[in-house]
Amino acid sequence: MISLPKFKLEKRTTPPFWFQILMPLLAVFIALAISAIFLAILKKNPFLAFYNMFIGAVGTKFAITETLVKATPLILTGVAVAIGFKAKYWNIGAEGQLYAGALAATWFGIMNLPLPAVIYIPLEIVVGFIAGALWSVIAGYLKAKMQVDDVVTTLLMNFIMIYIVQAILNGPWRNPKTMYPSSVPIAKNADFPIVIPNSRVHAGIFLSILAVIFMYFLIRKTKLGFEIKATGANPKAAHFLGIDTVKTIIIVSIISGGIAGLAGVGEVCGVHYHLISGISPGYGYSGIVIAMLGGLNTIGVLLAALYFAIVINGAQIMSINMHIPIYISDVIQGITLLVMLAMLLFFEYRIRRVK
Repeated sequence: MISLPKFKLEKRTTPPFWFQILMPLLAVFIALAISAIFLAILKKNPFLAFYNMFIGAVGTKFAITETLVKATPLILTGVAVAIGFKAKYWNIGAEGQLYAGALAATWFGIMNLPLPAVIYIPLEIVVGFIAGALWSVIAGYLKAKMQVDDVVTTLLMNFIMIYIVQAILNGPWRNPKTMYPSSVPIAKNADFPIVIPNSRVHAGIFLSILAVIFMYFLIRKTKLGFEIKATGANPKAAHFLGIDTVKTIIIVSIISGGIAGLAGVGEVCGVHYHLISGISPGYGYSGIVIAMLGGLNTIGVLLAALYFAIVINGAQIMSINMHIPIYISDVIQGITLLVMLAMLLFFEYRIRRVK
């Protein structure tokens, strides 16, 4: 009787730093290579398709500015998820938290308060942050105090918040002029200023940059950052060191949800200027892939968000020029996540044949 070889996973020693840097780049290359196979099946030239995608994303000034518009919420949701994951708070709910921030920003914006923009806009940012934080801390509290699975709670809360927004837009907030399920425009003094003339690049880009800087200093330079990393690495050991892991998880859930809420504020105040049911095409879910692809590292998250913005924006031109379904961007994103997860597995373990 023929016996099949047996294998087991064996824990690796810490891989060298250069491999940690190379891993996400290799993941992107493999993901694009696999995507090229699907393009070839569709009888499309993969090289020409990726050329069109690249040109569509960064080939002109207009393309670059539109890519920056797409990158703004992606950076924020990527940072939000990465901070949560650092503490093993598996925040799959950035999408719902984004909607919570957008809902709160719209509510505050349509109040049309007699305030100058320099006061109205910061207040709107604070309101959006608080809304996202409050929606996230529910799951954070349940995880920290009752050990409720945060993957399940944050995921399900996405749908709850999205349906809340849809119910409001189809009810009390329905635009009375158009009768379309969207809110009335927010106050002009609540609009984010445009930072690049003749483009849609708004001040939210500065929020995303500040979020990246905040993540760097929080994780690397503060006591809370040490507690976050320790809680994520080994909660029992962190508790033995005197770290209040329950408090840490709750604080992380507040920060993570608040930053995701800022992405919703930017979409309302900088892009649409009113609330619509499809305010996000999935930025919160993309943030999960961005955080993983960036290795939960500050610069990695920033670069991963830019890569996804290029894929999302460039895929539109690739679709138009080559008659490829627009969903190719979702395919590339999904393949990138699967490849990165597989590489993370082999980053931590090696396959050994059992003799």
